[in-house]
Amino acid sequence: MPFVEHGGVKIHYEVRGDDGPAILLLPTWTIVHKRFWKLQVPYLARQFRVITYDGPGNGQSERPTTPEPYTQAAQVAYALAVLDATGTDRAVVAGLSRAANWALELAAEHASRVLGTILIAPSLYLAPFRDTGQPPPRLEPSRVGELGTDPISDWAKYDARYWQEHYEDFLWFFFGQCFTEPHSTKHIEDAVGWGRETNAQVLIAENAPPAPDRATIEAWCARIRSPLLAIHGTHDAVTPLRRSEMVAEWTGGQLVALDGSGHLPQARDPVRVNLLIAEFAGRFRPPAPRRRTYRRFGHGRKRVLYLSSPIGLGHARRDLAIARRLREHHPDAEIDWLTQHPVTVALHRAGERVHPASAWLANESAHFESEAGEHDLNCFQALRRMDEILLANFMVLHDVVTEEEYDLVIGDESWETDHFLHENPRLKRFAYAWLTDFVGYLPMPDQGRREALVAADYNAEMIRHIDRYPRLRDRAVFVGDPDDIVPDRFGPGLPPIREWTEAHYDFAGYITGSDPTGSDRDALRAELGYHPDERVCLVTVGGSGVGGDLLRRVLDAAPEAARRVPGLRLVVVTGPRLDPASLRVPAGVEVHAYVPGLHRHLAAGDLAVVQGGLTTCMELTAARRPFIYVPLRHHFEQNFHVAHRLRRYGAGRRMDYAELTPDALADAIATEIGREVAYRPVATDGAARAAALLADLL
Repeated sequence: MPFVEHGGVKIHYEVRGDDGPAILLLPTWTIVHKRFWKLQVPYLARQFRVITYDGPGNGQSERPTTPEPYTQAAQVAYALAVLDATGTDRAVVAGLSRAANWALELAAEHASRVLGTILIAPSLYLAPFRDTGQPPPRLEPSRVGELGTDPISDWAKYDARYWQEHYEDFLWFFFGQCFTEPHSTKHIEDAVGWGRETNAQVLIAENAPPAPDRATIEAWCARIRSPLLAIHGTHDAVTPLRRSEMVAEWTGGQLVALDGSGHLPQARDPVRVNLLIAEFAGRFRPPAPRRRTYRRFGHGRKRVLYLSSPIGLGHARRDLAIARRLREHHPDAEIDWLTQHPVTVALHRAGERVHPASAWLANESAHFESEAGEHDLNCFQALRRMDEILLANFMVLHDVVTEEEYDLVIGDESWETDHFLHENPRLKRFAYAWLTDFVGYLPMPDQGRREALVAADYNAEMIRHIDRYPRLRDRAVFVGDPDDIVPDRFGPGLPPIREWTEAHYDFAGYITGSDPTGSDRDALRAELGYHPDERVCLVTVGGSGVGGDLLRRVLDAAPEAARRVPGLRLVVVTGPRLDPASLRVPAGVEVHAYVPGLHRHLAAGDLAVVQGGLTTCMELTAARRPFIYVPLRHHFEQNFHVAHRLRRYGAGRRMDYAELTPDALADAIATEIGREVAYRPVATDGAARAAALLADLL
């Protein structure tokens, strides 16, 4: 691990990217560590050389509890030592909040090392709130009364004794003040978590040295000759906007006020902050020719950028079916796909063009796999914890649509696209269609009040987005019918999910990607190599690597199932992200990593054992085949949305993972295999209906 040492304190640093000017992202108050830049690093590192480090007291750096390592001189020395250790002669220096003091001294006193300076919400010894006309910070009463101070006029919790006695409460209070924007639950949780990695003794030591006074700051500003950019939220409750105004005036720098933003806009308005940093740092890059081709209106082929979610292969199947139908409306349409493994595998096999920028996307499937336990995946919390992945991938999309012109962008559960376009509507320069097969985050009952609160808050934010920008989605398509929508509310005081969805979506019906109703099953079995006297059971767990535990349970039950079912042929398909060699396979069981045309095998089989994913379950329903499905624990979509839809179709036998003993599973296989079913028919025109809705946008 790379460390630099100064004054006996080891400082951890990281370098990402190797192209273009260097950007030094300074640490800030030691209550957090360098992860507070997590939404900037992936995007900036594709264009620049990005250096971050943990200041003393948090992260992977040492945690001294004496004041000397936290003085202004020491903090500036750490920055210079990191520049030296990374072989960086000059850098754009960015400092947030308290780090603005260090950034200004670097630019004034070490001008040869600084290309330019970016200050975000600078906490400088200037212009207190009472002198600015800006409302003072609001202090929520908690345990403040015991300190005997006025909670409105004074941050009573900003006190060494309070930190020692009520550190956790202070963290929640302070970061609540940092994020004045609504729907900031995840950002506050992140910051509180980082604050837990240090302690009150460190904060007390860091706050002991005096901050630079106004005269010092003004003198630094007078000596700065390099460019300066100040970024400040108009709703910052920690440091008033006037401080950035003063620095910009004294340095002749630029001020960008972010309307509605709080104290940490790099987290809450990351797209705008990323673009501002990149634009500022880009001026220090040697000019290079850039080519853009503009099409005259009415000339040239229609261009579509299709974003297909990589979480399972079901999106790829239905999106390919939609794309084929869309080409019937617009035969000359060019479709580029911006997606990632394993969807890219299916697209290449289908002869589709995967956009080269797909290689820049951060891997979403790997993230979900890392979040999974034993047949357990809280997909709502996993989605929340992939915020830096989603932002990084949205920035890839932004670069693609900036460099190239597209007439239509289709996002099939491309959550980052929908969220960040609504947060930044001015970036939309194309027709935009959104597809999903469920609406509404639903909390798992055993996850307590916090998950219920947060799920409702996420739903409320989505509703607010649509209310504020009702025309940003040129088309919202629900992959299903109104009866497929769960009979729940988005949360307390929020509308019913079905009622709201019917008001804001068009309905395509389910999209299977194939029509199994017209096939001769006996001929299909013969074509696929299944003999008439065999009883074929297929086991498949989708395109991610989360299903390994279910496969192992089925393999444990295989000998007993074979004893109970004469002529049983058990075929296990692991999918592209699970190595068959990792499984202990009993004699007589077939294991394949990939089976071409898996839906045809499912239609030909006598039984399937699957996870609770919608695509495979609905393919089996459409093919009228018996199946056992085992929803991932804590996966709200599989446990609520998919299960509701399957109940409507009268399809499948649900089993819980906890009951999957070898005997119980073997008994279920013996009972279900070859059973005659009476499912509700699945419409086969979903792809055509969806394509017709999208064709109008071209």
